[in-house]
Amino acid sequence: MSKAEKSLNEKIAELDKKVEWFYSDDFKLEDAVENYKNAAELAKEIEGDLTKLKNEIEVLAEDFTK
Repeated sequence: MSKAEKSLNEKIAELDKKVEWFYSDDFKLEDAVENYKNAAELAKEIEGDLTKLKNEIEVLAEDFTK
């Protein structure tokens, strides 16, 4: 993983901040759609990372059962 790539924990923390924005005093209806799209894109990326990790764990678990 390159230094430019964020870790899964960093992505989750970023998503938490994006979600918190919707409940903050900074919330503006005009910005809601764009912020929602950004949060949804990040959530999709996190889901992909989790799927990749799950697959790696399943492969490792399979190797240990042999």
